[in-house]
Amino acid sequence: MDETIALIEQSHHGDKEARDNLVKNNLGLVWSIVRRFDNRGYDMEDLFQIGSIGLMKAIDKFDISYEVRFSTYAVPMITGEIKRFLRDDGMIKVSRSLKENAARIRAAEARLYKELGREITLLELSEATGIALEEIVVALEANVEVESIYKSMYQSDGNEVCLADRLPEKRDENELLLNRMLLGQLLEQLQEMERDLIEQRYYQDKTQAQVALSLGISQVQVSRMEKKILLRLRKLAV
Repeated sequence: MDETIALIEQSHHGDKEARDNLVKNNLGLVWSIVRRFDNRGYDMEDLFQIGSIGLMKAIDKFDISYEVRFSTYAVPMITGEIKRFLRDDGMIKVSRSLKENAARIRAAEARLYKELGREITLLELSEATGIALEEIVVALEANVEVESIYKSMYQSDGNEVCLADRLPEKRDENELLLNRMLLGQLLEQLQEMERDLIEQRYYQDKTQAQVALSLGISQVQVSRMEKKILLRLRKLAV
């Protein structure tokens, strides 16, 4: 760990050899993350190159004052870079295995719907087909013949409910910690009133009307300010 921190410090001072050594030392980490995106229709070498870009960004942005290991910081950076590539590249290319899974899912869904007379849950589809929940989600998203997991299924208390809402939430505590640290840094760049607005809206869960009363401005002004601030924070976070 001490050697890694020393290399990061040297890299931040323009030492190219130190930066290259950091990249070389963490290529195994990149590959371990890339393997999570196997069977997506993309060449693994291409994803590795994208992940390496995320690694280099992590090296350049890592603050040695963080009380976390560099690898802990790098994982969400590498993962995020790959996810952005997959998102920006458009629809995931559909492999043969995905098409086969989609066909099995459609058949099982039709059979279960006939038997039960209601919408079928992802867990029921998984049990009926033997396909893991995550793979069902990929198939549902990747095949145009299968309904998107974000399509509205029914209304609940006036709100639309989709298949994605039924997925169990997975919490990555390390990523949450890093997100909180990043958010703290971003908030420090806001003016006092802007920071107060965001804290009241998203930390204290106040309505725009309540924030407007607190800040002595109109609700319309709060709405406009909030949109501008969030847009600026998104740009700073990239």
